Parts: sequence; structure tokens; C-alpha cells
Amino acid sequence: MAAPASSTSSLLLVLVILLAAALISHSSANAWPASSSGSGGGGGGGLSAGFYDETCPSAQDVVRRVIQDARVADPRIPASLIRLHFHDCFVNGCDASILLDDDLPSGIHTEKRVPANDNSARGFDVVDDIKCELDKACPGVVSCADILAIAAQVSVDLAGGPRWRVQLGRRDATATNIPKADNLPGFTDTLEDLVAKFDAVGLDHGDLVALQGAHTFGRAQCLFTRENCTAGQPDDALENLDPVTPDVFDNNYYGSLLRGTAKLPSDQVMLSDDPYAAATTAPFVRRFAGSQKSFFRSFAASMIKMGNISPLTGMDGQIRQNCRRINTYY
Repeated sequence: MAAPASSTSSLLLVLVILLAAALISHSSANAWPASSSGSGGGGGGGLSAGFYDETCPSAQDVVRRVIQDARVADPRIPASLIRLHFHDCFVNGCDASILLDDDLPSGIHTEKRVPANDNSARGFDVVDDIKCELDKACPGVVSCADILAIAAQVSVDLAGGPRWRVQLGRRDATATNIPKADNLPGFTDTLEDLVAKFDAVGLDHGDLVALQGAHTFGRAQCLFTRENCTAGQPDDALENLDPVTPDVFDNNYYGSLLRGTAKLPSDQVMLSDDPYAAATTAPFVRRFAGSQKSFFRSFAASMIKMGNISPLTGMDGQIRQNCRRINTYY
């Protein structure tokens, strides 16, 4: 005997509802997390350490392999990649805007030529190589902003520094911000300037001192150092900021501050006779100089905090096909 029409209709309705629910669940599971509303260092909503566990589980291994290969020919690459991440996050949040080249049809003016980056920001070719290898493993999945975040962690680890679980899920900016890039922390900043610039992105005195510790295996053009260039050296000659262990990530940098021999003016101001330094940054300098474990723990926490500055998530931004260019359609 045939089922009543009302029963058949009810059954079909139930099936339609179940199918719709399944589709919504599948879509939610594969969607980028909702955009964060936070704008400071404590933001980062929508990011997670396991973001690529299903879509690109080999992402960090790929980044590590490319950086290991690059540092054979250029030992400076780890320090350069960390600096790119810093200078990216301090402008408009960690959105890979620093990687964009000039693109007049799109109205893009590069941040690479602002004073803090011009002729000093480097490692862009390595980022391109990482992007290329990631797209072979999982095409169009990992953002350029996340490449910078992973590369910074891997670079610190390869140099003997701490490890941390990188929060991932950022998307890439479709614009640069030259006025903010013009105001990046600089080598000649006063302590008051540095504190203000870190505070503007939600980072405190401890974060300032910990993150400056990345200078432990950095180099700077001697033009910018406190002693400037020695006789006969060109302005662009490089000085090790830590002359004792220049290629190792450790706490020796803080020892040079205690001795008053820091290379950069913006480093030594954190431990000066100024009462303002005594009340803000000096206690952290002494703590990190006395305990590498304390420095490593604080550095890792501050890197996570910095990496959470105003990320683009959800449907904001895009996943660039080329880290140097915005996608034509997005």
C-alpha cells in the first residue's frame, strides 16, 4: 500500500534539513576562522597552532628545509627573516605587507624603501623560495604572512634559540601603509620613542627588551652603530651586534648592555643612567643577562604576542599567489 502523501513530504523535508546541516558543518570545518576584532598585541583571534594540520601538515618542515639550504650560502638569513617578521607586524599587523613590491596599476607603494627597510631589509628571495616549495606541497594554502611567522621561529631555532608553537591562520594584506612604515622602530630612537612605538601595538616594556634580544645574532651597517665606521670602512660595512657569538641565538647581547658596549644607540638606551630606563627596561636587561632560560621564555612569549598583532583572518585579505603581488582577483 502506498504511503500517504503527507508522510512522504515529511520524510523529504527531514532529508533536506539533514543534508543542509551536513553541508554547513563541512563548510565550517574547512573555512578560515572568523576575523579578529582585536588591534593590539593581545589580539590574534582566529589563529591556532594546528591551523594547517589537515590542509598542509608539512608546512613547517618545508620552511625549515628551505632556510637550512639558504643559510649554507648566507649565514645572515635567519636574522634577516626574523627582522622581516618584526617590520611586517609593526606596520599594519602581521599581514605580509612588507613583501609587496611597487605595483602602480594596483596603487601599491612598497614599504621596502622606507628608511628602516631601505638597503637593509633582506631575505625576500628566500621567502619566494619558501612560497614556491609550499605551493608544490599544498597549492594556494599557506599565506605569505604565515610564512614570515614560521620562518622567524625556524630561524631562531636553527640558531640555538627557543622554540614555540607558532599561531597560524593569517591572511595577506592587499595594501601597504607607508605612513606607519615610516614610523618603524629605528636605530637612533630614544627609549621614550621605543616604548611609545611598542605600546602602540600592544607590547610592553618586557616585550621591548626581549624582542630587541634578536639583535644577538644580527648585523648592522656600521654607519648606524654607536662608534660608526672604523677608519677605511665604507658606510655599508657590516658590524656584528654581538661580537662574541654573532651566529648564535643566546643572551650574550644583554651582557654587552651591562658593559656599556652595545653597538646600537637604541640598544644601550635600555640600560642607561636615565631614571626612565631604571623604571622601565633596565630590570629586564639585568634579568635576561643573568638567565638565558628567562630570556628564552620571555622571547618566545613576546614573539607569540607580536605575531598576534591585528591579523587578517576569515574572509579578510587573501592568500597571495605571489608574495610580492596582490592577486588580480580576490
